[in-house]
Amino acid sequence: MRMKGTEIFVESLRREGVRIIFGHPGGAILPIYDRLYDAEIRHILMRHEQAAAHAADGYARASGRVGVAMATSGPGATNLVTGIASAFMDSVPMVIFTGQVPSTLIGTDAFQEADVVGITRPCTKHNYLVLRTEDLARTIREAFYLARTGRPGPVLVDLPKDIQLSECEFVYPEEVKLRGYRPVLDGDPEAIRRAAVAILEAKRPVIYAGGGVIASEGAAELRRLAEMARVPVATTLMGLGSFPTEHPLSLAMLGMHGSWYANMAVNRCDLLIAIGVRFDDRVTGKIAAFAPEARKIHIDIDPAEINKNVRVEIPIVGDVRRVLSVLNAELEARLAEHRTRAWEVERQAWLEQIAEWKRTHPFCYDFDERVIKPQWVIEEIARITQGEAILTTDVGQHQMWAAQYYRFKHPRTWITSGGLGAMGFGLPAAIGAAFARPDRPIIAICGDGSFQMTMQELAVVAEHRLPLKIVIINNFYLGMVRQWQEIFYNGRYSASDLRVSPDYAKIAEAYGLRGYTVRRPGELADLFEQELLASEPILFDVHVAAEENVYPMVPPGAAITEMIVGPVGSKRIVDPKESIA
Repeated sequence: MRMKGTEIFVESLRREGVRIIFGHPGGAILPIYDRLYDAEIRHILMRHEQAAAHAADGYARASGRVGVAMATSGPGATNLVTGIASAFMDSVPMVIFTGQVPSTLIGTDAFQEADVVGITRPCTKHNYLVLRTEDLARTIREAFYLARTGRPGPVLVDLPKDIQLSECEFVYPEEVKLRGYRPVLDGDPEAIRRAAVAILEAKRPVIYAGGGVIASEGAAELRRLAEMARVPVATTLMGLGSFPTEHPLSLAMLGMHGSWYANMAVNRCDLLIAIGVRFDDRVTGKIAAFAPEARKIHIDIDPAEINKNVRVEIPIVGDVRRVLSVLNAELEARLAEHRTRAWEVERQAWLEQIAEWKRTHPFCYDFDERVIKPQWVIEEIARITQGEAILTTDVGQHQMWAAQYYRFKHPRTWITSGGLGAMGFGLPAAIGAAFARPDRPIIAICGDGSFQMTMQELAVVAEHRLPLKIVIINNFYLGMVRQWQEIFYNGRYSASDLRVSPDYAKIAEAYGLRGYTVRRPGELADLFEQELLASEPILFDVHVAAEENVYPMVPPGAAITEMIVGPVGSKRIVDPKESIA
């Protein structure tokens, strides 16, 4: 059957199971938009292309499906780049379609021409410029295959206007064969056997779990490993939700703003089991001092990550869920002979030491009845939602407080820009999550600085009456910038003061939404009880203690044991060597 490029586009997306596209139209992509007018695929008009990419990201993370974003050529395409780069850093499966000037005009500096293939080459898993309509169906098939397989990531397809309008015979390939692209899914059996032996022989093991656990749907296997071998679990920022925060074996988050006890456990462990992680600098701190006493196992689907930052003794390349399934079976077969009285005593001693660190150095802050502490806001959200909400965040202090104080129960309930740290991420990501999971409460926790970058997306919330809640942690500063300036730049607050800001509640009302401004703890407690789980969109502008800081904090370049745990000069400063046997 002969079809126009626009018809091929819609039919190809239908075959890939696409239900929703987040985008913004423009001249070079108008033929496709005209075809979408009559298509079953739902298009969500975002008010900025960056937000379209973030919404597709939030949709993908909440659902586990490939997110789709679309924009026109030139500025439309370049506005997508921040969202694409964020998805690339966090391994999120997305396919991005961009309009392009007619192929005969490429390279002539035509109106709204930009080399988006060249621009996005460093921040996509792969990208395509389609120059023949006959290649369009195959290209879309390959794009979705690449985005979702192996290490997930964003794939961009650039579509010249004439390719959209030309006709050809439609053939959709049933399978994809890409020379040189063969993701390894099953780990080496001998390496898995060695890993099982190492886990059972270790006296002080720790699991270090990241976003790869969630991407592979491997949370159940991770929990089985931890419980069977009695190994405590520390998660990265991207790994939150892969292991329940309130589980007795949970060490919460590790790294720059991680728990004191997680960082100390990693420092003292004799075996580090790294699962679906990339040894990011925000986790390792000073690499030479990271887990210095430990042998290391590294399980990851991307062979490029193995030995990239940290040398490991037992590398295992493969899909996390599949590798852990085999590893758990191997452990179960060997456990009976290893589980002696001496083994139990050793393992129990390690867990008791960690329990003592948890008791003596928990996440903590000083509650104040006169002013709202941001940590308490997160605790209230956790209490009311019982860990069942999907949280999205912007980037900064509020992001770290949410990571520290929310009680995560499930994977795919924590959506944040981790690797890139893109401000403005929280609201559009929540919009994407709301379309993906209408069955769950969605809460966007935003900073006042970040919110102003994408607050125009309130129009989308209003248009579709999305019942998400927006909680602005408003300290009238670029909070994390101000914190660094206080600690490392002698309190010289250069360009971080946001005291000239709008009334966010009134902005919400201008979009036809309900908005509240909250300044006292008592007001907030009552309001959250009444409204946080209401079935309509609501914005809460929560004025918090202006100069509250995120602790613990590992200074840049320091080892993760060299934590600042409270204000300089306060009783909460702790000797990093304290309590270490």
